[in-house]
Amino acid sequence: MASYGGSSAASSGSRTNGLAIASLCCGIIGLFFLNIILGPLAIVFGAVARRQASVRNGAGMAKAGIILGIVDVVLWLILLAVASSNGGFSWYVGG
Repeated sequence: MASYGGSSAASSGSRTNGLAIASLCCGIIGLFFLNIILGPLAIVFGAVARRQASVRNGAGMAKAGIILGIVDVVLWLILLAVASSNGGFSWYVGG
């Protein structure tokens, strides 16, 4: 029976970088919601995580987060261009 606080497999040395996970999550969620906010966040978190990749694991997740962040920003620009070509934005409330 293992004692409380004893060594276990979960506390072994290699852990994934939290910023890499945050970058990937922001990139994925940004594809569907708030892409102009979450896209740049994914890029920044991914860039910082890649600089820390020598210390912690997660370089692949950080790279995926950067790519998804770029896709989010490009998607926002495309949606903005489509909206502006269709007469711009209009707010219709009631009536």
